[in-house]
Amino acid sequence: MALPKAAAATSAPVSTGMRTPRRSVLFFAFAFAVIADPVSSVAYAIEAALRALHGDLALLLPTMSLVIGLVVVVTANYWQLVRRFPKGGGAAAAAGRAFGARWTFLPIGALVVDFVLTIGISIAAAASAVIALFPGLAPIRIPLALLLLLVVAGLTWFGHGGRLLFAVMTVAFVLISVAVLVLGFASPHATGQSAATADPGRPAVLAVVLAFPVAMALATGIEAPSTAIAQLGQLDDTHRRRFGRGTLALLLVIVGGLTLALTALAVQLHVGIPGADSTQIADIAHAAAGPGRLYGAFQLTSSLLLLAAASSSFQAGPGLLKALAGTADRPGVLPPVLGRSNRHHTPYWSVVVFLAAAALIIVAAAGQEQELVLFYAVAVFVSFLVGLVAMARFARQERKTALAWLNGLAAAAVAFTLAVNLLRGWPVLSLAATLLVAGGLYARWTQAGRPSGIEDVEARAETD
Repeated sequence: MALPKAAAATSAPVSTGMRTPRRSVLFFAFAFAVIADPVSSVAYAIEAALRALHGDLALLLPTMSLVIGLVVVVTANYWQLVRRFPKGGGAAAAAGRAFGARWTFLPIGALVVDFVLTIGISIAAAASAVIALFPGLAPIRIPLALLLLLVVAGLTWFGHGGRLLFAVMTVAFVLISVAVLVLGFASPHATGQSAATADPGRPAVLAVVLAFPVAMALATGIEAPSTAIAQLGQLDDTHRRRFGRGTLALLLVIVGGLTLALTALAVQLHVGIPGADSTQIADIAHAAAGPGRLYGAFQLTSSLLLLAAASSSFQAGPGLLKALAGTADRPGVLPPVLGRSNRHHTPYWSVVVFLAAAALIIVAAAGQEQELVLFYAVAVFVSFLVGLVAMARFARQERKTALAWLNGLAAAAVAFTLAVNLLRGWPVLSLAATLLVAGGLYARWTQAGRPSGIEDVEARAETD
């Protein structure tokens, strides 16, 4: 999903001469900026699962454990993608080379929709975090969210500077979360009061199986390292693979660890479905640390991290449209106006497109991030599914039977998750938008004479 420009390429490959301390700083900036998006998903994914369980805390930990299990499976696929495509490209590159250039547009369409939803849900969740800290702002939830959206979009004008701040925000949130967890398990400030649960009328196993797809919004952003490594032009292929895989491993440890620990703490402190002016993660922190400075710091860092996630999509989404618009030397499939940039290399008209789309969904959802979670967990899973099927095809072609079976089973699990979310009704709009964008881009590509190299458009979006 969001692919922050944490370490943009500025020179030819020099990795063999790069000193280890310098490479370590580069990895820190790259890895922690890239994982800002999936880490920020912790702010709403656990609550989404609990709501799908009708507030049944007894089933929350098994549900989130299943979520993390599928996150591991998807991460394993992107581990393979990084190995095969060290110059970046992700699922789009895999689909194009496995099935032909026309299939590239399906994951690209999914990413465009995903970027819009990332901006919308991150801004809405940031507004909820602010309101949980200052409940008096609740009546102006939508204006507050739109103001935050305008601020983030406005900062995009200045280009990719300050990407290291994403890494700092991610680290700050992780450290404060650890402090909240330690205090909560050791000496909680208070025991929460779980909201009344409604009997779902189905066996526990079935309830978990039907609920976990909702919380798979936690998996968004897993694809970022496989594409963002295209930024690392100063490294050779071997070190780009190491950076990509190291980032995936770090993502899995941090996101998985925080998710399961916060879930366990919610169960222990009986923190159920939050009230209208709060969030579950805020209630967990309040029950663990009380209304003091630690709680305030937790809310502040979580809101800043969510804004960082939105900002990274405001960089990546317009960057993708700019790459699709092409250059004078390389014909594109979108109108050239979407590629026009200011002196900071920001494609400002593409930013306006994402600003308008995100504002529309924020207003439609009344500024409530939980209204958007179901939509969020659809688009990116289309990209996951295409990538997994492509990798299964590669494995079969190379006669790696075990790997082919692994990718096939993972694709089946992802397809099931996607199907369950689609059966909930309104999320089908995400799929329709994905297909509409993909179909539109394919039609433009055909009209343009099918210019070559479309499989590498995600990598170009990063290096540009």
